[in-house]
Amino acid sequence: MTASPLRVRRAVLVRLAGWSLLEAGQTFLLGYALARALDAGFLAGDAPTGLWWLAVAAAGVAAGAYGTRRVYGVVADLVEPVRDRLVAGVVARGVREADRGSLSPLTQQVEIARDTLAGLVLVSRSFVFTVAGALAGLCALAPPLLLVVLPPLLAGLGLFAAALRPLARRQEAFLVADETLAAELGEVGPGLRDITAAGAEEQVAERVGERVDAEFRAARALAQWSAVRVAALAVGGQLPLVLLLAAAPWLLAHGVTAGALVGALAYVTQSLLPALQNLVHGLGTGGARLTVVLRRLRPPADTGTPVEPAGEEDAGAPALRLSAVTFAYGPASTPVLDALDLVVPHGGHLAVVGPSGIGKSTLTAVAAGLLEPAHGVVRVCGHPVPGARAAAQRVLIPQEAYVWTGTLAENLGLLRPDPVPEPELLAAAEAVGLTPLLERLGGPDAPVRPEALSAGERQLVALTRAYLSAAPLALLDEATCHLDAEAEARAERAFAARPGGTLVVVAHRIDSARRAGRILVLDGPRTAYGTHEDLLRSCALYQDLAAASQPSVTR
Repeated sequence: MTASPLRVRRAVLVRLAGWSLLEAGQTFLLGYALARALDAGFLAGDAPTGLWWLAVAAAGVAAGAYGTRRVYGVVADLVEPVRDRLVAGVVARGVREADRGSLSPLTQQVEIARDTLAGLVLVSRSFVFTVAGALAGLCALAPPLLLVVLPPLLAGLGLFAAALRPLARRQEAFLVADETLAAELGEVGPGLRDITAAGAEEQVAERVGERVDAEFRAARALAQWSAVRVAALAVGGQLPLVLLLAAAPWLLAHGVTAGALVGALAYVTQSLLPALQNLVHGLGTGGARLTVVLRRLRPPADTGTPVEPAGEEDAGAPALRLSAVTFAYGPASTPVLDALDLVVPHGGHLAVVGPSGIGKSTLTAVAAGLLEPAHGVVRVCGHPVPGARAAAQRVLIPQEAYVWTGTLAENLGLLRPDPVPEPELLAAAEAVGLTPLLERLGGPDAPVRPEALSAGERQLVALTRAYLSAAPLALLDEATCHLDAEAEARAERAFAARPGGTLVVVAHRIDSARRAGRILVLDGPRTAYGTHEDLLRSCALYQDLAAASQPSVTR
């Protein structure tokens, strides 16, 4: 029997607190042992006692260092499960939506979140236990010392806490402005020649200037709120030192010994001030960064529009309809899709062919809602694209397949809200052609390591995952390019025969086009549409593609 996640998390937190107590003990001994070394030792003429107390303080430093070293391992146990959940969420969303933008969250933003969270845990833990040890030491030395140190410390913490949320908002605004400017420059750079040819330099310069001004304003607002952190540090960490020095005559007159006063100064300068500095800089920068990253890793918020479950499509509408769709990669670029009309009925099987770079993948991205056309309307099962309802009705399998570390069943069930029953999973694997790999790995519950799979095996996993989804429209964007001709034929026939399913295939072999009921030939502004036999008679480009291909599997 395995322990529950909550119990495991509590055990980790208990271990973290246990090792951190050594750091609190080190902090306590720092000031207390110094005070005793002075009052009972050196100032009393008893050097051995003074040296003994200094040795006690040194032992406390050694014990605290050992505890801090052990803390790092415990923090890893606390943070790594969070990273795993973030990775699983990003991968699931990337697979479900074929989101090409998932690569940055997976490779960069998740790692930023993991590292930042670990840093925040270390900084916050250290501050809590350091302050606890210092305050306990002040109380043990002389309670009046707390009256001098505690109020400004609390005031500084309050000021810093009040600035955290506005600081996070300003940091996110700066990040958005920076990304907007980068995206604008990314569009302008490749199109400089066209911009000059069109005489649009002033308009483009004005638009870029607006983005630069917006980033400048965001940076200035961020800098203004960053100054609050400096004020909080001055109030909470440096003001207590000034007050201790100013109140020294009063404290000495009310029973505070010289050693206790020196111990209090040590607590402020060697413990409280460094701990507060780490907290302010760590939370002020890391906390804001973590807030921004987690917000970006979170799935898009619900807009209030009800999402129809997959399968509840408009029965009277075709599976896919493109009406006068035009798409270009830039305002001055030649359209990749130019006023394209296309209808794929329910149960249809369409192959898209054409020269490399002509726009086949662009067509599937537009159909899936990953790219938005400049003109025209795209609908999936009657629902407008992009949109949550349309996204629930289609599944896009890209050329590079997503496979993540986990069991095979977990990989295959990513597009299903509940675990897939094993008989259904095995039937899907047999239909698509995954069974040999499934048996070699050891069954559905076998662990999967993506780096141990070939590109073709990863594609079979992604194809079976899509086959098990409830989306009626399957878009295969060269999703079988790493399979041999026989395996490709088996997978495509499985999707074409899927009950209630519609298949659109970007074909890289002419055999794939032969298997389709209809073929769309993309050739820039010229397109052709029909059966294999029709296009062999009427389309010169298709004739060339067919002649250049060597059929490797018969129907």
